[in-house]
Amino acid sequence: MKYLIKFFSAFLLALTLLTAAGCASTEKHEGTGEYVDDSVITTKVKAMLFDEPNLRSGEINVETFKGVVQLSGFVNSKADINKAVEIARSVKGVESVKNDMRLK
Repeated sequence: MKYLIKFFSAFLLALTLLTAAGCASTEKHEGTGEYVDDSVITTKVKAMLFDEPNLRSGEINVETFKGVVQLSGFVNSKADINKAVEIARSVKGVESVKNDMRLK
């Protein structure tokens, strides 16, 4: 009976460690907490772009991975690109901004 309890305890410990390792982030995969943070950043950037009257925010795509915001799409001017990048950089939690926007 003692061995069965020790085996069961060791099994639960191993299962717990494997579960925790499965939620950890890697270079190309985000952990659950990071995914939520990135979703919040993306939402905030999109909202701020939408609130900017001179930008056509529907034409700017926003994606975030580990705090790096990627902006893509087509805009009317270099000033629009600069404004969108400035807005994205101002959001709390943004580590950097990757600009893939193009002029129409």
